[in-house]
Amino acid sequence: MTEWIVIGKIVSTQGLKGEVRVLSYSDFPERFEKAGKRWISKSETATPEPIELIHGRDVPGKISLYVVKLGGIDTCDAAEALRGNLLMVQDSDRPKLAKNEYHVTDLIGCKVIHQPTGKYLGIVIDVLPGGNDLLEVQNDNQEKVLIPFVEAIAPVVNIREKYIEITPPNGLVDHWLI
Repeated sequence: MTEWIVIGKIVSTQGLKGEVRVLSYSDFPERFEKAGKRWISKSETATPEPIELIHGRDVPGKISLYVVKLGGIDTCDAAEALRGNLLMVQDSDRPKLAKNEYHVTDLIGCKVIHQPTGKYLGIVIDVLPGGNDLLEVQNDNQEKVLIPFVEAIAPVVNIREKYIEITPPNGLVDHWLI
């Protein structure tokens, strides 16, 4: 069974020739700039349909926003009909990462363990980009905390077994250890 990765969402039209604006969910700009096969779907649960990305470019001054031309979409009305659709790639099309680099989708759902005590703290529910990425962790009481995703604080990341061990600075999760 094919697994899918959502790389962006069509948020609006661009001009009169069928281009669309896509909000990127990806750290890889080439997914919107390099021509090739992509898939489009009305939702994460609907079956994606193949579509050709003809060309794309980033929008200057806008972070994570691209203008793309999709095959067979040649009018503003056709582009408008795609608003809200998701652009996807197959899981097998993931770029290869260097050591200590991770795909966000692999981090979400990982258990977070306090390394000094072995205590379970919660689950990664999101990864927020920044100078250093932040793991948004939620405990069983629905409380959330942001944990800097740096090697000094998260020295052990085991994607295969879905857990991350952390050694947080004093005060960050102390109230969860009581």
